[in-house]
Amino acid sequence: MEKITIATRASQLALWQAYHIKERIESSYPSVKVELNEITSRGDKILDKPLALVGGKGHFTKELEDEMLAGNADMAVHSLKDVPTYMPDGLELCAITARADQSDVLLSHRYKRLEDLPQGAVVGTTSLRRRMQLLIKRPDLKVKDLRGNVNTRLRKLAEGQYDAIILAYIGLHRLDLLKDIPYVQRLEWMIPPMGQASLGIEIVSSNDRVREIAMSLNDEKSKLCADIERDFVSKIGAGCSAPVAVNARVIDEKMELRAMLGYPDGSIVLQERITQGLDSCHNMGIELADKMIADGAKDILSKAEEIAFKDEMPERI
Repeated sequence: MEKITIATRASQLALWQAYHIKERIESSYPSVKVELNEITSRGDKILDKPLALVGGKGHFTKELEDEMLAGNADMAVHSLKDVPTYMPDGLELCAITARADQSDVLLSHRYKRLEDLPQGAVVGTTSLRRRMQLLIKRPDLKVKDLRGNVNTRLRKLAEGQYDAIILAYIGLHRLDLLKDIPYVQRLEWMIPPMGQASLGIEIVSSNDRVREIAMSLNDEKSKLCADIERDFVSKIGAGCSAPVAVNARVIDEKMELRAMLGYPDGSIVLQERITQGLDSCHNMGIELADKMIADGAKDILSKAEEIAFKDEMPERI
């Protein structure tokens, strides 16, 4: 019997994702046995600082990639939004699973909607992207950093450390945690990050058999959308310290691409939306990045990175 080893973070959500891929592979390839190599990433260990101050989302993928490069795993399963746009030599992002619900949701034990939060209410989020978009809508709110796994974040909300928090819907749904939260509001207006609600399957490039198996998990439409988003982020040079939202989606057989970037407090924002036919959309990410760069995106991102974590900002995000 063939054996494939999947490298995965040891968090509850990451393990759900890895077991999901394991089941799909074993169902499609009865002669293949899938084992998991569970790793606690540095991003999961450092919980007292914002991600951008400890190297950003790459800390959720590096240890898994090291295991593959060392020969201890054949593939890794990632939340695609955590995968940097560059790949180490010898590895490749081979497949992207079908997108699920990409919504961000506002969770609270006291308030039904964002509009119901009182002036100065405390909202928790780890994301500069969410912070920017939230403060455009409600500049009166106080945004505080929120780290830890999903259960830890929900516990802090229940304890009253926050009036509300913002998380991705899909993780809560997969772990069946929504039933325990009194008020859940989908923030339909909030533009998601690159790759939200898809899984990215990374493999060792030299292993053709693993590539064949991984490609059976690929969803072509989701991959097209993700490639456009990743092209945008790569071209514009968006680091983890800058608030950037980008989302490609197919609407009526056309590709729509939305992007927003700006200062963490929402005071300066650059936003664009373009639409093209599916037969000519493959370079949309680069084209939109070039347009926004011409409109000053690089300067905005540079300044955003400078101000994102100033010492005078005690409530870091």
